[in-house]
Amino acid sequence: MSSPKSNVTGLVFEYDSGITPPPYAHVFHMTLDWSGKELQAQLQLHYTDREELSEEEILDEGFTLNDDYQYDGPLDQVWVKSLQELISTSRWTGKSLDEGGIRIGLTESGKVKDYKTPANQEEWQLMAQDLIQAIYETTKKEAPLQVNYRIVSSESTIDCSVTVHFSNRKVIFEQNGKSRTINWEYAIQLMKLVFTPDYHYEMAKESPGTKRGHYIDCGDGYWHELGKGVVNIDPAFDAVGKIQEGFEGLVEE
Repeated sequence: MSSPKSNVTGLVFEYDSGITPPPYAHVFHMTLDWSGKELQAQLQLHYTDREELSEEEILDEGFTLNDDYQYDGPLDQVWVKSLQELISTSRWTGKSLDEGGIRIGLTESGKVKDYKTPANQEEWQLMAQDLIQAIYETTKKEAPLQVNYRIVSSESTIDCSVTVHFSNRKVIFEQNGKSRTINWEYAIQLMKLVFTPDYHYEMAKESPGTKRGHYIDCGDGYWHELGKGVVNIDPAFDAVGKIQEGFEGLVEE
């Protein structure tokens, strides 16, 4: 089926995590409307099937006892262009979702024309996650993601950080007190790499290393040495090496 025309002025996201077990299982309904001067968002997010678990089991997975969330308000207009680009490049099907996933309602003149299932499920699910994160930052429920990094060589020690602001789709790279905006897609791909390897917290420290090497703090205050406390899960994919390359590509000598 061909892509919808550009007179779409809003979207409805309907998501069901399907066979995902609790406490991770959830559904959400999110409406976006950019027909006016602002991008308006509504979100209802609900975690399901938690009655099967004890309070301890939920807390042990890093959740709280009430992670449901609702929002009704503005989001930064910068998201509209990205949404329009995704709409124009998507392929659609009328198939129903048997095992969970995302459906999209395309809105024209304030009314949903019809619901479609995007063939590029992963792209739409990632977009939805980014938008929810933008809502969390806009309401100060969560702070922007900041990853700190240190490169120690025989000549110098370089400290830098990447801060991802989902609220306005800006990424700030800071090195030795100087900051600049960097490419969003580059940063998102780098953050995916950062969370790919295995982190051995029993080897983590509360301050970065001073011996030659690469050190990373993923925003929780614990420093890990790449190659020792951070190791590849898949021997066929060198995520650790790609993280090093990613930060080295940002550093200015």
